Amino acid sequence: MTRGSPGWLGDTQWRDYGRKLDLWNAFAGPELRALLTTLVPPTSRLVLDAGCGTGHVSRLIQDLLPQTSRVFALDLAWPHLVSARRRLCRTLQADLRALPLSPESFDLIWSANTLHHLPDPVESLKEIRSALRPGGLVAIGHGSYLPDMLFAWDSRLERLTNEAVRAYYRDRYGRSETELAGIRAWTGRLRQAGFSAVTARTIAIERISPLDEDASAYIQECLFDGTFRGRLSPYLSPEDDAELEALMDSQSPAWALTRPDFHFLQTFTVTTGRKPGPA
Repeated sequence: MTRGSPGWLGDTQWRDYGRKLDLWNAFAGPELRALLTTLVPPTSRLVLDAGCGTGHVSRLIQDLLPQTSRVFALDLAWPHLVSARRRLCRTLQADLRALPLSPESFDLIWSANTLHHLPDPVESLKEIRSALRPGGLVAIGHGSYLPDMLFAWDSRLERLTNEAVRAYYRDRYGRSETELAGIRAWTGRLRQAGFSAVTARTIAIERISPLDEDASAYIQECLFDGTFRGRLSPYLSPEDDAELEALMDSQSPAWALTRPDFHFLQTFTVTTGRKPGPA
């Protein structure tokens, strides 16, 4: 992929959303660490983090394994790899649609919030399968497309806000709600790509007021400022837009993040499959 050939959601080798990735990983870090502890086989000798972002999870996986095991961090975006290299020296810039990897090399391939950016995830899963050893494990992690609960005290505004986000992405990228919600389809995709022993597990990332610094920074910067503010006005009535703006404004007495009834919920699903054959 070249600078002039963006991916399905605008990704190029120069696109940088490292700040958002850092905020997400700090916010969800405790749950991700606990999940990986139960997921990563301790006998893994060679592991790939496919779509590593800034390398947080690559480092978590490496810390769970013996020093003799090796974790490689792969991403398309060069700015992300610069950050990942500070956490883990073994990095590789590559496109998941054409992995430059030796066949049957890895015991585990982890990929989180990545494959839904590609136009044909099943073909990319086949690329991943070819890089796994027989009996090797692939784990596909995805956060829910939108928070499962954000404005617990106002389900109407929450519903309208989520609908407005979907409409915004539809207009920006030309993608339907069905396409954007495709992160729920990984069990079928893994089976289509030739994996066996497919499993799925969903965890809840839940925060209530008073919020800690990591939760407040993630929700404010990634959701309020980075996704909602300035983008959703065309899709909301003036009254609903004004109410949403007040909830997002840290200078407003109505700021959502300091409400005593603030309750945030976002799910994260990991779907796994094994490459057929003896381990």
